[in-house]
Amino acid sequence: MPFLALLFAAQAAAAAQQPPVLEFPEAGLDDPAGYEGYTTRLYRDANGNAVQIYFDQRSGRVVHLWADALNESIGFTVRDSAAHDATVAFGAGGATVGATGGRRWLRYPLTVQGGRSVSIGLFLLGSMRVERDLQYANRHRGALGAPFVPPELAQLVTSIARLPPAQRRRRLTLLGARDVATLRARLEPSLTVEQTDTSWLVRVAQPSLDGKNHLTLVLRGDPRQVRQAPARGGRVVTIRSRTARPVELAVEISTDGQALTPLGREQIFNDAFRRFLEARSGDRRLEREVRGFELLSSREKLMAGLPNYATYFGRDMLMTALLMEPVWSDTMPEFAIAAALRKLAPDGEVSHEEALGGQAIRENAAEYNRRGDARLLANLQAVRENYFMVDDDFQLPVVAAHYLANPAVPPERKRRFLAQYGAPLRKNLAYVWRRAEPYARQPVATNLVGFKRDPDGWWHPGSWRDSRVGYAGGRFAFDVNAVWVPAALRAIGTIDRELRALGLPGLPDAESVPGWVNTWDGAVDHFEVALAPGEVATRVKAKLAALPAAERTHWDSVLATNGFPADTLRFFAVSLDAEGRPIPVMSTDPAMLLLLEDLSPAREADVLRSFGLPYPVGLFVDGLGPLVANDAYAPPAVWQMFERDLYHSPRVVWGREVNILVAALARREPPDARAVLAQTLDAVERSGFRHAELWSYRIDSAGTGLRPVRYGTGSDVQLWSLTDLAVQYLLGGH
Repeated sequence: MPFLALLFAAQAAAAAQQPPVLEFPEAGLDDPAGYEGYTTRLYRDANGNAVQIYFDQRSGRVVHLWADALNESIGFTVRDSAAHDATVAFGAGGATVGATGGRRWLRYPLTVQGGRSVSIGLFLLGSMRVERDLQYANRHRGALGAPFVPPELAQLVTSIARLPPAQRRRRLTLLGARDVATLRARLEPSLTVEQTDTSWLVRVAQPSLDGKNHLTLVLRGDPRQVRQAPARGGRVVTIRSRTARPVELAVEISTDGQALTPLGREQIFNDAFRRFLEARSGDRRLEREVRGFELLSSREKLMAGLPNYATYFGRDMLMTALLMEPVWSDTMPEFAIAAALRKLAPDGEVSHEEALGGQAIRENAAEYNRRGDARLLANLQAVRENYFMVDDDFQLPVVAAHYLANPAVPPERKRRFLAQYGAPLRKNLAYVWRRAEPYARQPVATNLVGFKRDPDGWWHPGSWRDSRVGYAGGRFAFDVNAVWVPAALRAIGTIDRELRALGLPGLPDAESVPGWVNTWDGAVDHFEVALAPGEVATRVKAKLAALPAAERTHWDSVLATNGFPADTLRFFAVSLDAEGRPIPVMSTDPAMLLLLEDLSPAREADVLRSFGLPYPVGLFVDGLGPLVANDAYAPPAVWQMFERDLYHSPRVVWGREVNILVAALARREPPDARAVLAQTLDAVERSGFRHAELWSYRIDSAGTGLRPVRYGTGSDVQLWSLTDLAVQYLLGGH
């Protein structure tokens, strides 16, 4: 029996063998060509926490995400003897999981095709946020022996080393380090080699900077098949095959980090949806989405997505709570609302994202470097919250109102929940009231709820289009002001009514809610853009003239088929500039109006038109779906912004926006709504990425074909993309 088979057979006798819960691409569901050499499997560890392993053949990167309470990651890069990225794959047999001595571990077989010799380096153990930064900086493609140490941590160690001896000793004691050398050694992983006649192993280990947690990677091999050379400079391992076969390794990862408490299917979904799921038991895609949602769900929080965002995101969780109402159990909103309320800022703002484990250490280290406050060192892993976002502050009241108004939840359970969380909820409602007051008192555009300024003067994109250019440099976002603030004010009225019905004190100033709602409902008018047919043609042609030849040829052919509108084109700008003027970028954000509000027929027609018109006039792309934005009507400076950052640009479709649009249209009967629904569903299904967080496209050099492709940093399992479960339920006639 081969060495790895013997090894894993022995391990399986003392541990649990685990097939993957999910894998991408999956035969029969995904087009492997669209993934361009990216493969991944997701497992559950001994505590039921998600462990994701992915291979990116474009860079030779192997990453292990541990979606636990610390959002941990273990990664390395593999290259062949010519320094090219090697091809890696899962070996025969599944993974083995277990727990020993307070450490959870997972083992699996790995094969490497890179000729007779491969090198492994760029080891990075710590927070998934640091792995993300390594890849965003393109450092994972650099020299295998190059260290990647967050500068905040290196600066902290240097500053402590320069302190007077007595002060230095006190601060080292707070970090559990004997001396500066011990502390400095924690900045990089250590490599050790062990060898016997029957096996060899390379152990890569790293403690957190405070020494409280430990991650370990072990690579094992059979010396009769592969020979391990000494680590170069303590950072690179070279492995040489003694045969013509691919290199075979056994990989083990382990952690002593804290686990989360996963939620099961019966806790997450209501009876009606589980019956729906049982009736469609042969639907592999639906089952895959259910499993994905389960991997993200725990009592402590709902994670935003795997592998990149295995942590709490307030907006993602609250948006998901709204979209999943038809299929969720009535206790799930309590988990979501409570998670947000536990993390409120003192003034009532909702946390957008938590920094855990290694990322918390990094941010607290940066704070220590600025202030020199030794108290930070006593708890360097103290969770840090990000309050820079705006939309989530107004989403929380909407979710809370839906929960409190749900007649299926017994009054006594609502009272118990409010006894624990009523005070922070009132704090958030008071914050919303203060933010809404200026425009309610004087409804001019510059009194709308605006974004905060970054140090360089840029308006920080504090809503879901949170790439640097997502709002085209605007200060006042359509989604915040035309959707969420009015919805939050309505929610305050609902919450006041429900509190009084429960025999609890109502909200102050609740009598003003109807008037404020009426005023804020007019905020949408500030965003309206109206272009005559000639102006539409002029602007679209100018945008196409600026594109590469192949793309211009393709979109010209689309225009030749569909033409330009013969009447005025009306749409809502994605944002207003600092003076309150619309920045004419068409977007998918008005879909949320369709979902949350009862619009007039004329207003609904204006919203739907953008989704039905083919790009480059509207948002729709056949065989792909609705683009998240269309900047053709904006100045060239805006085009250039989106060319530099594609994340929310006219080159991507977002699963979140598809689900919002389809969920809204599934409940509408007018023929134009049904036509847009059918068109959208057909295009997204044909793209092959219906399950994905986001996807993009490529146009061949002849300009005659558009091919959907996976977006490079998209999550494989993403919370608000999995709201497709509710969409499928609604489309099924429920």
